Amino acid sequence: MHALADSIESMEQLAVVWRAMVLDRDPDADVRDLPGIAVRWADSRFPFWNCLTLTEVRADTALVGRRLSEAAAIMRSKRRPGFLWVFDDLLRDDAAAALDAAAGRAGLVHAFPGTGMAGDFLPLPEPSHPELTFVRVTTDAQLLAYADLNARAYGFPVQDARDGLAGSTLWRTGVHAYLGLRDGAPVTCAATVEADGRLFVALVATDPAWERRGYGEAVTRKALYEGARATGLTRATLHATVAGAPVYPRIGFEPNSPMRFYALTD
Repeated sequence: MHALADSIESMEQLAVVWRAMVLDRDPDADVRDLPGIAVRWADSRFPFWNCLTLTEVRADTALVGRRLSEAAAIMRSKRRPGFLWVFDDLLRDDAAAALDAAAGRAGLVHAFPGTGMAGDFLPLPEPSHPELTFVRVTTDAQLLAYADLNARAYGFPVQDARDGLAGSTLWRTGVHAYLGLRDGAPVTCAATVEADGRLFVALVATDPAWERRGYGEAVTRKALYEGARATGLTRATLHATVAGAPVYPRIGFEPNSPMRFYALTD
């Protein structure tokens, strides 16, 4: 695939996966496909479940400016903060170059970057790590442990992360979510979920006290292995943070779509 097709795939994967995630949190969540903007907003304390993304292909500077203002207005109407996700390669070059300035005029600030990745590399060999045992998340206690790892890894309050996952039937049955245990204690986690003929990798996290030991890679391999074994799928996608970006190519992912996350300035 070339860059534009990759970006479209990455944006569409976000829209499909986040629809399921936010409706799992709240059946009355704001899930709409507006002109140029996909709204996937649970109004959760977990900010990743409060999401907008721009969906038009090859939008120019003027159109992007309008969409940014519309997105900011939607975000201001919500109780809880969240993020606007923008895939650079969906935009015309002039719009991408002027994106941060246009976002500022709309009342948005660049929060952090990301990278869309994908690859046709499944199935993987069954993974292992000499210091870890893997367990699938099937109980409420395991789901809370998964949330707590994300809180520590991403700097969220524990209760905010738990608000994103606690009590979820989807995460205990429909998502291939795994904990990596060291001496019986959860230290890393990763999940995959089927999305439009692909496995999407979600909420990979490692306790900061146990980073740089290969734990995140190992548990991601486990989630991919089990997801592929259950579904027969051969393609996987994800959206990587800066911290995770070096890990995933070692598994088989290829970077494609630069991404920017925006938050409200006020």
